[in-house]
Amino acid sequence: MKRRLIGETFPVKKISEESAREKSIRHGHISTLHLWWARRPLASSRATIYASLIDLPQDVVKRGMKNDQIAEMSKWENSLNHAMVAKIRQEILDNNNGKRPRVLDPFGGGGAIPLEALRLGCETYSGDVNPVAIIIQKCILEYPQRFGRSASKDGIAQKDNNGKLLSDIKKWSDWVLEEAHKEIGKFYTEKGKDNTSVGYITARTVKCQNPKCGVEIPLVAKYQFVNNKGKKIAVHPHVKGKKIEFKIIGDGYEEIPKGFELTKGTISGGRAICIACNTVIDPNTLKSLFWKNESYDKQIVAIVRKEGSPGKTYRPINNDDMTRFTSTAKYMKIKRETLFEKFILDPIPDEIIPTPENAEHVQGGSYWRDTKPPIYGMTKWRDLFNSRQMLAMIVFLEKIRMAHQQMLDEKYDKEYAKVISTYLAIMLDRLADKISNLVVYNSKRETIEHVFGRQALQMTWDYVELNPFTNNGWHNMQDWVLRVVEHCSNLQLSAAQILHESATSLSYKDEYFDAIFTDPPYYDNIPYSTISDFFYVWLKRSVGHLHPELFATPLTPKSEEAVATLPLACNIDKKIAAKTIHSLKTKEDYELILSKSFGEMYRVLKEEGVAVIVYAHKSTDGWETLINAILESGLVITAAWPLHTERKARMVAQGTAALSSSIYMVARKIKKEELGFYRDIKKEMSKHINTKLKHMWDEGISGADFFISAIGISLEIFGKYDKIIDDADKSITTPHLLDDIRKMVTDFVIGRVLEGNIGNSISHMTRFYILWRQTYGHAKVPFDDALKMAQSVGIDIDQYDKGLIHKDGSFIRILGPSDRDIDRMDTTEWIDILHKLVLLWKSNKRSQMQEDLKKAGLGASEQFYKVAQAISNSVPETDEAKLLDGFLSAKNKIMSDAQIPTKDNAQTKLFD
Repeated sequence: MKRRLIGETFPVKKISEESAREKSIRHGHISTLHLWWARRPLASSRATIYASLIDLPQDVVKRGMKNDQIAEMSKWENSLNHAMVAKIRQEILDNNNGKRPRVLDPFGGGGAIPLEALRLGCETYSGDVNPVAIIIQKCILEYPQRFGRSASKDGIAQKDNNGKLLSDIKKWSDWVLEEAHKEIGKFYTEKGKDNTSVGYITARTVKCQNPKCGVEIPLVAKYQFVNNKGKKIAVHPHVKGKKIEFKIIGDGYEEIPKGFELTKGTISGGRAICIACNTVIDPNTLKSLFWKNESYDKQIVAIVRKEGSPGKTYRPINNDDMTRFTSTAKYMKIKRETLFEKFILDPIPDEIIPTPENAEHVQGGSYWRDTKPPIYGMTKWRDLFNSRQMLAMIVFLEKIRMAHQQMLDEKYDKEYAKVISTYLAIMLDRLADKISNLVVYNSKRETIEHVFGRQALQMTWDYVELNPFTNNGWHNMQDWVLRVVEHCSNLQLSAAQILHESATSLSYKDEYFDAIFTDPPYYDNIPYSTISDFFYVWLKRSVGHLHPELFATPLTPKSEEAVATLPLACNIDKKIAAKTIHSLKTKEDYELILSKSFGEMYRVLKEEGVAVIVYAHKSTDGWETLINAILESGLVITAAWPLHTERKARMVAQGTAALSSSIYMVARKIKKEELGFYRDIKKEMSKHINTKLKHMWDEGISGADFFISAIGISLEIFGKYDKIIDDADKSITTPHLLDDIRKMVTDFVIGRVLEGNIGNSISHMTRFYILWRQTYGHAKVPFDDALKMAQSVGIDIDQYDKGLIHKDGSFIRILGPSDRDIDRMDTTEWIDILHKLVLLWKSNKRSQMQEDLKKAGLGASEQFYKVAQAISNSVPETDEAKLLDGFLSAKNKIMSDAQIPTKDNAQTKLFD
């Protein structure tokens, strides 16, 4: 079997840097065409595909040169360097007997991996079970190549098609905008102005429940809506009759009243407060008011304006603003009836936002973890738009369908007219993501955000309504789409083949592909089908009649989706639900779908072929299912590379133990050894893991990524065997393997952090604390994962509680010194002593600090100070690190004042 470059060497650090940098690149990047969640970076996709299709040079120097070449080609600015790309394509052809390698991604998603396979000259195939993903892929991998370029007979396009696709998309997009503005521009245009209102900061309202008051309370999370570069602007409420009105205060406006708290609002923690009478509405009552339709989207708090000068300006609302807003409801009702007759389809998405029971949410019923609006009575997709937003959506929808008919009337080719209309539908999806009543105003950047700031539907109390007729509206959607189409048209290649099918039953012949590159869904990470319904309902209405094979169902198909949905269900007895709700997928269901998918990949992959599987789930449950599925398929992991693919400051990482790395696992169709003895395999695995961990440590892989990377690496050893048994002839299970891997990584990390062998001489709890801070920092972690980490150092979280371990629902947090009660820390445990000492240092109680050190016999203990330094290094630039650094700054004086010798040789007694 040919040895491929990726199986032996790969420039992890440089590709990681490019992959993380790519997240900030916007213009022309496919991520800006249409939202899709957890799309792989183009840099890492391009690099891994190339390295998988190139033979391993025998010469070590040449290997290094290849790695340098990979690092250079992964840069975004080289993605359309035609000379460089042509050279790479030729090299791939030379390594594949002069033929374009046939490549598949059965979980194509947002199209990143197949796009890079196309770029490198491969004959590319991609599929997905989700219709929204298929539409996105067609707009990236098929339409630009078929209609943006004119292909030569060998399949490689050379000649520009005079930019016709781009000009026609723009022409008809402009037509849609103009026609929509003629009809509904009046509902946005200010009197005597021309669309200077960029957006409308709007609040949902509820009636005060005090019978003597009855004021309509606007639900505003914070009065301050601008807070950047010293610029502070807010709204100031005042009661006028039964209403609360606002005036604008702050820099450039009225002076902020003395004592007025900008960061407060009328709602916090789900509790609303009436500023007229101070009556509090508790969270349950508030939800009931929403369910009784006693909440409204009718309080515009402030108008965001753009008048040519840098930055935004703001003004309070007037009667004309409210008249324009409220008058849309009547017009929308008439428009809905008209379009219903015209389309024989309700233009308003009346479909439900599904629940775990696959039914409409009822008050107090179950709901999905990542779709919160139904809790507040917003149970249908239509509820995510106020009347003016909905009117805008259905009018733009109508104009898109009219544009298609107009193209046919002008004798456009039917397929070409469908392509143009599909890009217009993509723009409508982008508009929906910006125009919904779940969109917030970014106070730092003064920008209108979008619905999916994270991969979930979050409830918002106040929101900003976009004016679609300004440059931030439809024009903006058009610009992003055109840039991506231009980029993809410049690939100079024939189109990929896109199939709407499940990865569990591929329609290809045996041994059809030279390589498979894929990024399957990560256990319960993202509920793709549920949240993509947000877009599906609009695509179905705008171009569903042009793609009937994709939009035959009311919502996206869910039965064959590879996502464990049971962990995502909330407010439900999961044990009962697992047995009674057959549409819910358990861990075992997910594993079965993944196993079938990998089995199909094994079937269609050539004997000499290479498969690269990307995985990035942080839970061991997710990894257990992946490992079992890979082992079941017959594929053998021959290499695993951890690549940083995320920005560290991304929203999902805040406060949780999110990963910044993805593990790229290289698999081959190698004959497995029938039987392995665990005592031998464990030794081999330990040696292999330690060698790879040293390299990863030097490459800067750390935290939760370090543990997860070790799992991928260990597969290279135990994945070679069909069966592994212990000395008693019992089979070794995946959980057993993962437990031992965690222990190996724990020993490695503790040894590295403490720079020596003292890790074995400190207590289990102190080892656990160091390991936790190094791995998770101050993040909260799911209970099961915390439990398994604790077990790797001999701690039972369920039994151990000395004020250090804090359970927060289904999560675990490890408290720092500032979170603890100093009076409860009378203990011989090092970490407790350390926390008490730093708090004494902070309070300037130096004599008591000296006394406690002397009492513990730690005043002159280098090991004790090394532990403190290790913890500080693990959580830099935090309050805990500052406390520890302050304490350590007094180390020399403390040690010189110590009245007793070091007690390191007697430490064990301290913990008995």
